[in-house]
Amino acid sequence: MAHALFPSAARSAGTARAVAALTVGLALAGCSATGAEVARPATLPVAPPVAGLERVIGQNAAGLARLFGLPDADIREGSARKLQYQGAICVLDAYLYPRPIGDAVVTYVDARQPDGSTIDRASCVAALSRRGVGK
Repeated sequence: MAHALFPSAARSAGTARAVAALTVGLALAGCSATGAEVARPATLPVAPPVAGLERVIGQNAAGLARLFGLPDADIREGSARKLQYQGAICVLDAYLYPRPIGDAVVTYVDARQPDGSTIDRASCVAALSRRGVGK
């Protein structure tokens, strides 16, 4: 009975699939038309090294010892390590984290004055570098 009311329905079962596939194909093709800008995933910006910290960031514990001498504190928590250096002007915390290959390296440093107030990290690195090696 449906065939009598809609004669094209009998012959269009295969045609309907082809039309649907063609419609989907055209819709998808419209998404990547030439000349149109293609959306790309955003990349996180890489922060440039802070001037004065390049001597510390990326160093392993031996490199820090050459620069500052022995640490005043060596604290380990899991695979992370914090080396603390104290001077008359400031306290520097260097945080070392493991790499896939090789020694753990400094990925972040924090600095403060002995009373806890803020100080520029690069200034603290410079001050501690002058304190002499061999503590």
